[in-house]
Amino acid sequence: MKTILNIFQIFILLFVIPSLAKSVKFNYPSVFNFGDSNSDTGNLVAAYGFFLEPPYGQSYFKPPTGRFCDGRLIVDFLMDEMDLPFLNAYLESVGLPNFRKGCNFAVAGSKILPATASSVSPFSLGLQVSQFLRFKNRSLELIAKGKKFDKYLPAEDYYEKGLYMFDIGQNDLAGAFYSQTFDQVVASIPNILVEFETGVKRLYEQGARNFWIHNTGPLGCLAQNVAKFGTDPSKLDEFGCVSGHNQAAKLFNLQLHALSKKLHGQYVDSNVTYVDIYTIKYNLISNYSRYGFEQPIMACCGYGGPPLNYDSRVSCGQTKVLNGTTVSAKGCNDSTEYVNWDGIHYTEAANQYISSQILAGKYSDPPFSDQMPFLLNLKF
Repeated sequence: MKTILNIFQIFILLFVIPSLAKSVKFNYPSVFNFGDSNSDTGNLVAAYGFFLEPPYGQSYFKPPTGRFCDGRLIVDFLMDEMDLPFLNAYLESVGLPNFRKGCNFAVAGSKILPATASSVSPFSLGLQVSQFLRFKNRSLELIAKGKKFDKYLPAEDYYEKGLYMFDIGQNDLAGAFYSQTFDQVVASIPNILVEFETGVKRLYEQGARNFWIHNTGPLGCLAQNVAKFGTDPSKLDEFGCVSGHNQAAKLFNLQLHALSKKLHGQYVDSNVTYVDIYTIKYNLISNYSRYGFEQPIMACCGYGGPPLNYDSRVSCGQTKVLNGTTVSAKGCNDSTEYVNWDGIHYTEAANQYISSQILAGKYSDPPFSDQMPFLLNLKF
């Protein structure tokens, strides 16, 4: 049965993107990414000096790489399809990281709004943009000193020709629900987006012209939020997701979409692409079996067993003593059966499916389905 499901999963991924004859230019010399754990390739672990334990990374990299996943993230698949190397983390100083084709500033736990004393991560969007500005200035200084730096750092024109990607905002909303009402969370959205617009403006003033903006996903479908806020069945939708969280995410996305259109009209010499990640992820969760998955919400790596296999006291890969008993949050036997990896993040298999949908072009504004001449290289 499992073999049939895997074959079906691959079949769906192969044919979900229509065959396209047009070969329109869709390439960038570099990518600069800003975000949270959905696209962090190692910044948080480098910044705090802690280790993500196995089974993180097991499906592709084998040892943990600082990615909150069993393998590749959406940003990894997108880089691969643009024929660019995976983005190195800006804060990683060990291993001679090469930044010639771009740099990743995303840090797990980060918000768009400025960090406070209680924030999981101090690396808000504004700070990530400031890090980029230092990265750019320092890189150009080094390149001016001699060509020996050329193969490690972006050329000057890469900053204007490069792609600036954003996948951030999830923590602004999800974190707020722990101390605010639904109405308060929704009321905070305009201020969040003012901060986002400020970040984009700062990048534009530094020559950025190609912006790629992911909206936020269905927060109410994450096992972490279901465990905390979904104990009352009346607060869940038909698929077992927390309705209030998803409603807030949709309201955030409506305003983010409007801001993207505003930026598109304001910066007439730029390209601003808004990507509807929410719809892609919610479609996957609500129709999971159609795409070869068996568990839409339950975590692959966790503790507690069905229905969520999530316990906030024991994170994926950890062993702790609870009520006098030693327990471990272990990975499932086959992560390709699961949409969710650790209760908060998606599995590599889910990320690959989501990436295939992004690259179909129909979930974007403006749509670009007639500009994508390639398919994902399937590696299940």
